[in-house]
Amino acid sequence: MEKHPASGTLTPAIAHPMAELVTVQPGAIVSRTLTQTPVGTLTLFAFAAEQALSEHSAPFDAFVQVLAGQAEISIGGQTVIATAGSLVVMPADVPHAVRAATDMKMLLTMFRPQNPA
Repeated sequence: MEKHPASGTLTPAIAHPMAELVTVQPGAIVSRTLTQTPVGTLTLFAFAAEQALSEHSAPFDAFVQVLAGQAEISIGGQTVIATAGSLVVMPADVPHAVRAATDMKMLLTMFRPQNPA
């Protein structure tokens, strides 16, 4: 099947094993952008234990789906513990940070606001 532009690096119409599409590297954070469009981005991350993304904010909503391991996610000063199967919402313009309590994999989905027509 021909790839659709919105599918990015993924082939349509097959089941992709997300946790297998990115590998934990010792002492590092690895990312793989699966698709990026004007509307949003899907990015897989693999964190080695104790690796972290420092506090920052973004002008759009973001959703973290933990695929493996455990993450500590700080959102507006509140810490959320997320394990495999968890979904965490990070609202636009609210400072947030992510730390891997164990080796961890996550899917980050971001939606950009659209200008009214």
